[in-house]
Amino acid sequence: MTAFDWHSSKITRDTPITPTYRNTQNVRRFFKSECGDGFRFDRDFMAWLKAANGKTMADAVAEWRRRQAGR
Repeated sequence: MTAFDWHSSKITRDTPITPTYRNTQNVRRFFKSECGDGFRFDRDFMAWLKAANGKTMADAVAEWRRRQAGR
């Protein structure tokens, strides 16, 4: 099985977060399309993503929105 290419593969809400996860422009585009132009990576969220092995990008969107609601 080949590693998911976070730079160029199509990312959907069903895409699993893998151990090879990277914060790429492709990932940023996905989050902006799902969360709006106010989306920003921060250190805590990036750490959550690195530890989210096995979760999906839908889980990541929900986590980002949850964090924003608490601000």
